[in-house]
Amino acid sequence: MDAFGEYDVPKGRVLVAKLGLDGHDRGVKVVARILRDAGFEVIYTGLRQTPAKVVAAAVDEDVDAIGLSMLSGAHLALVPPVVELLREQGLTIPVVVGGIIPERDVPVLEAAGVAAILAPGASSAEVVATIESVIAANSGV
Repeated sequence: MDAFGEYDVPKGRVLVAKLGLDGHDRGVKVVARILRDAGFEVIYTGLRQTPAKVVAAAVDEDVDAIGLSMLSGAHLALVPPVVELLREQGLTIPVVVGGIIPERDVPVLEAAGVAAILAPGASSAEVVATIESVIAANSGV
């Protein structure tokens, strides 16, 4: 960190996105700021993204992780296609999902290849630690 409290080298590049028709973006913007303040470079794609657009942006931006904010209940329909599209392209970018995810759906998302799930009320420290962990695990560190 330099004299101005900024990081010289980002901890990693993280794309955060809102899939589907969910228009509630306050939480994802808070998460983006938490990650930015922790030293990550954050790319926010905005609302109403499709799985294909998220994967295309992740490739274009050469990200180390993808964070998806889901509050609409469409997580089982929208998140697995993101992981599948990544796999089809031979990419191992970890996907983290945050939001309203019923406990019964957690194993389904994990089986689909989601690296981590953050429940409502996750602390800033938990968000940062989770992203650091999935990036480290993916890079073999």
